[in-house]
Amino acid sequence: MTLYEAVGEIDGLFVKICGVTSEADALLAVGMGASAVGFTFAPSPRRMAPAAVADIVKRLPHETVTVGVFRDEAPQRVVDIANQIGLRAVQLHGVESAEDTQWISSRVGITIKAFPAGHRNIDRFDRYGADLLLIDGANPGSGELFDWRLAEGVVDPSRLIVSGGLTPENVGSAIAHLGPWGVDVATGVEASPGVKDPGKLRGFIGAAHAAHAEQMNARSGPVAGAGEDAGPVYGADRPVQGAASEPFDWQDE
Repeated sequence: MTLYEAVGEIDGLFVKICGVTSEADALLAVGMGASAVGFTFAPSPRRMAPAAVADIVKRLPHETVTVGVFRDEAPQRVVDIANQIGLRAVQLHGVESAEDTQWISSRVGITIKAFPAGHRNIDRFDRYGADLLLIDGANPGSGELFDWRLAEGVVDPSRLIVSGGLTPENVGSAIAHLGPWGVDVATGVEASPGVKDPGKLRGFIGAAHAAHAEQMNARSGPVAGAGEDAGPVYGADRPVQGAASEPFDWQDE
């Protein structure tokens, strides 16, 4: 199955709102223009039970890309949950092996493999058989930015999703700097863990789509991001978050 067949036509930028815990927030995100909603099945304040997610998925528009987020889960359970609920994608956010990722990828619609920025295995991404690469900060859910230069050139931008510390205020700069296929946010649009803030949701989705549209328009003229007007590199003035050998920490501090 191709990426197009699994995800369907995405009009513009792929915007994923993750850590959704209620039907109301899922519908709100989609209504405001999100392409996808993510449900966490890993240990987290946003962890969901499969049955609860199944009830939400049934009420979402058919074109919504529903994503199950797993961390170091048994491959068979990942596949069983995804297919029983009818999820269109799975996101593997742990230290899953290339072999396990390939096995899962052959049995679900679309697979997103996540790595912390700078991780040594990003160079081996093609071995994992995943459709998309998600680059995140060292501590998902913490709202920490990472140095965006660590995501430059690691993969074809048409297969890249950027996450980690994104907010309505900085998502436009991330898109201008990296030109990714998609962006992913949880903490940056929340009122509290697992509860989305309508104003932040609206601001994030609007800013993301506006930045993408501006980038597309710029491609018909001078190269986007060239010269001194390329915009700030968030995180460049701070230490890089996380070492390659560190596992993800799903618990908020």
